[in-house]
Amino acid sequence: MTSSFEALLPSTERALLHRVAVAQSEGRAPSFVGAVVRDGRTVWSGSRSCVDGHAPDADTQYRIGSLTKVFTAVLVMRLRDEGLLDLSDPLEKHLPGTGVGEVTVAQLLGHSAGLAAESPAPWWERTPGTDRPTLADVLGDQPLLHPAGRGHHYSNPGYTLLGSLVEAVRGVSWEEALRGEILEPLGLSRTTVQPVAPHAGGWAVHPWADVMLPEPAEDLGLMAPAGQLWSTAADLCRFAVFLAEGDDRVLAAATVAEMRTPSVPPAAEDRDGGYGLGVQLLRRDGRTLIGHTGSLPGFVACLWVSVEDGVAAVALANATSGPLTSVVAADLVRIVAEAEPRFPEPWRPLPEADEELLALTGPWYWGTYAYGLRLAAERGVVLEPLRGAGRGARFRALPEGGWIGLNGYYAGETLRVVRREDGSVSHLDLGSFVFTREPYQPADAVPGGVDEGGWRGL
Repeated sequence: MTSSFEALLPSTERALLHRVAVAQSEGRAPSFVGAVVRDGRTVWSGSRSCVDGHAPDADTQYRIGSLTKVFTAVLVMRLRDEGLLDLSDPLEKHLPGTGVGEVTVAQLLGHSAGLAAESPAPWWERTPGTDRPTLADVLGDQPLLHPAGRGHHYSNPGYTLLGSLVEAVRGVSWEEALRGEILEPLGLSRTTVQPVAPHAGGWAVHPWADVMLPEPAEDLGLMAPAGQLWSTAADLCRFAVFLAEGDDRVLAAATVAEMRTPSVPPAAEDRDGGYGLGVQLLRRDGRTLIGHTGSLPGFVACLWVSVEDGVAAVALANATSGPLTSVVAADLVRIVAEAEPRFPEPWRPLPEADEELLALTGPWYWGTYAYGLRLAAERGVVLEPLRGAGRGARFRALPEGGWIGLNGYYAGETLRVVRREDGSVSHLDLGSFVFTREPYQPADAVPGGVDEGGWRGL
């Protein structure tokens, strides 16, 4: 995400601050901080507070609750990329003795393992982690409520298991792995397990009166990988850039993109949402947002990234309920994306013309369906329907020849050129589908052959 346009227009900045002011006022939050990233840079931050002259800034810590899960998921994906585990591995392979070892790493990451949403009483968010000293205490007597892999069921204990998995495979504590593998490489110096001043205090606001009560801030112990962290708007903006672009010091861009892919279909009542591998997915205002929401007593938080727009937003507040940080963060993205839409990259010709590839471009026919094949960067190709509905896809060139599908129906399928004995092109083969230069030519390699009578009228 690069651009020569860094500063926002004054009208855009006012609209952003107005949205934060409305959120703080209507949500009755003691304080509210918002921030926006555009094209890899933090371009705006603003805040409102109930105390005149004492508004927080982008360096003030708030507790971010379940946003912590994204960090835990990144640690797990690093283990996968290093070959230390596979996402299809059963938990038992790396963390034996839990009693739920048949569930897979991928199912835990995507909340499809069928585990209970919460640990047994008392409520873990308002009680010290010492009350749950073992995984058995976190999981309880009935940890599995649904068939594994069948659907999405959000689970905080599932991320406790993932934190313990990281410790078992890496051989260090979750906190040490987090600090050395994510926080330090990305420069997130204000993201910590315990609060470090300046930080906001957590408050409960009375539902029927404008009075407040301080909320406890417990150390969650084993549950820390599900919701322990404190962070700032500035640090979360830097983390948002990582979620959009990747960083080879932490995770490659391809792995981060994999995390953004839906892991299981969303429930029918949540058709605009979904979950990848550690990140929430939301369809709102015509755009796809990825990130996570978070809450713990006294705090609510949200980070959303629109990769297509090159815009991300953070919203943080220190109230148990009321401020709708998920809605506000989405609105901050929308305000910037609509007021100052992203400039497309300039068209540029390919660096070289490959005559052999050029000869493959143009119309192809799968039966009577008409498709067009065009070249893309780095010897890739794009197959698109020329009329009506059809299965289009982008393809990446393979070192050994041919291409592999990147999206849609043909994701993972191989496209290859089939040549005749004289070296001329006979047809394209795409996962056994035959694409020919003409529809049903008798001499072409059409599966099942072509009727000898040829084309005819009524």
